[in-house]
Amino acid sequence: MMNNIKTVFSIKDLENLSGIKAHTIRIWEKRYNVLEPMRTDTNIRLYNLQSLQKLLNITLLHEYGYKISKIATFSEEKIPQLVREIISKKNAQNFAINSFKMAMMNFDQEIFFNTFDWLISEKSFKEVFKDHFLPLLRELGLLWQSQTISPANEHFMSHLIKQKILIYTEGLQILKPTKTNKIFVLSLPMNEIHQIGLLYLQYEILLQGYKTIYLGESMPIENLEDLTKHFDTITFVTFMTVQPERSIINQYVKKMEQRLLLKNNEIWLMGKMAEHIDRENLSERTFVFNSMEETINKI
Repeated sequence: MMNNIKTVFSIKDLENLSGIKAHTIRIWEKRYNVLEPMRTDTNIRLYNLQSLQKLLNITLLHEYGYKISKIATFSEEKIPQLVREIISKKNAQNFAINSFKMAMMNFDQEIFFNTFDWLISEKSFKEVFKDHFLPLLRELGLLWQSQTISPANEHFMSHLIKQKILIYTEGLQILKPTKTNKIFVLSLPMNEIHQIGLLYLQYEILLQGYKTIYLGESMPIENLEDLTKHFDTITFVTFMTVQPERSIINQYVKKMEQRLLLKNNEIWLMGKMAEHIDRENLSERTFVFNSMEETINKI
């Protein structure tokens, strides 16, 4: 089930994707006839992509102040039309996330690009990432865990977000660094493949005027050590989302410190697994961060 791409959804899936409780969806259905589910032989409700799209649109209108009794009187064409009008007023915070979700469920990159272009016409890339991509990525993780979406949906969306980070990063990489007192080397531990956080952090570091060296996933400590022969003051930045495993994380960090903390070098660590690091025994030049914001503030 986990690897199937869904075109039919349970009421629980609709709740996960829209944020509207299943109980409320049933009431809206029964009282106002806003959705028409299909039924299995055992009378279980199932919904198609059109129903999901409609519910996401209704959710937006509802959040925008329309009563559900009023929405129920609108024609099928009027609901998306009203949503478009709200969007054109540029002030529907949740529209973008719902729109990105629809892009993901339909594997529709055009919806993704149009939504992104609308956001970037009003905000900086930094704001778009913080206000929309970060909450969306957190939600995708939960949707994947609850088997509402498949790995294919998640990979499709992650790749598009990654692509945008890379485009905006390149715009900064071509500029000459304005701060030369240290450089940042960004990498992931062995068997760690979750790159989005690290890629975005590179963008933030470049924004501050520093030089970065991005080495990406599965980088052995020995290879990181090679860079200490080339540069004097390095901040080694690592995200630990699923690796190293909890049982060995403290040995791993100790090895990093022994190999990399030469001269004035620092080690910055963050990610889900970093919560398990024993902070008592760390070097004063090793920093563990609890959030992306905390890390950015330290740059």
